[in-house]
Amino acid sequence: MNAQKGFTLIELMIVVAIIGILAAIAIPAYQDYIARSQATEAFTLANGLKTDVADNLQNGTCGATSVGGKYASVTVTPALRTDKGCDITIKYKAGIASQIAGQSVAAIIQSNGAVKVPSPGVLAKYLPKAVQ
Repeated sequence: MNAQKGFTLIELMIVVAIIGILAAIAIPAYQDYIARSQATEAFTLANGLKTDVADNLQNGTCGATSVGGKYASVTVTPALRTDKGCDITIKYKAGIASQIAGQSVAAIIQSNGAVKVPSPGVLAKYLPKAVQ
């Protein structure tokens, strides 16, 4: 008799099912990872504005500073806050991760240089923990 070589249909179906289950878990996790990394870029840009804001705070203003990146743009509002901080607006561009594309976040650069988001809302899952 000839020995059977290869895989049976049921073995192949089991392998395909396992790959499907792993993909169903991995793809959404990867998409969240991409959204978090893209959302973090804005806070890296905001950290670069700290020295400009600190210089302007000594003059009693925030200055009108703006910087743009690949995924977001950060704009400092010129008016000084009552707590001696500066409001910044982060706008995420279109064409990036769908979870954050086109969204805006209102944040604060505090007088001590810390960047905080008082109410992150829907985007809390994607923002860095240090700013919440």
